Amino acid sequence: MRVLVQRVSKSSVTIEEQVVATIGKGMLLLVGFEEADTKEDIEWMAAKLVKLRIFDDNEGVMNLSIQDTNVDVIIVSQFTLHAQTKKGNRPSYIKAARPEQAIPLYKEFIAAMEKELGKPVQTGEFGAEMMVELINDGPVTIWIDTKNKE
Repeated sequence: MRVLVQRVSKSSVTIEEQVVATIGKGMLLLVGFEEADTKEDIEWMAAKLVKLRIFDDNEGVMNLSIQDTNVDVIIVSQFTLHAQTKKGNRPSYIKAARPEQAIPLYKEFIAAMEKELGKPVQTGEFGAEMMVELINDGPVTIWIDTKNKE
């Protein structure tokens, strides 16, 4: 499971010219699943993300989490996070989970985040052609992979 975390001052998701999700200050989470992902990966990732201290405290130091700040979250599925580019110029997505496996994992991840946060999160739509807008705050962009916990 891979997540690209972006701290945003605002973000939105549009599908077929209709805004389906919008937040002010918070986190945009682009999430991709692979076949080897499990419930344990989802639980670890959700716990990590809600405690990730990337928001500024009163001294301007990144010392606060989304739990501390009560900001909002948008979760967007993105299988391209598992692109392999070692050979040739066309990315391979062979490691990305197929929709029949990825959709339940995506729904489980949303539920896990909502449970950890104690409130609903906003989402894109799995498999839809989406326009994702964001203003990256900082910029702060962090890559987290459950198979490479650094």
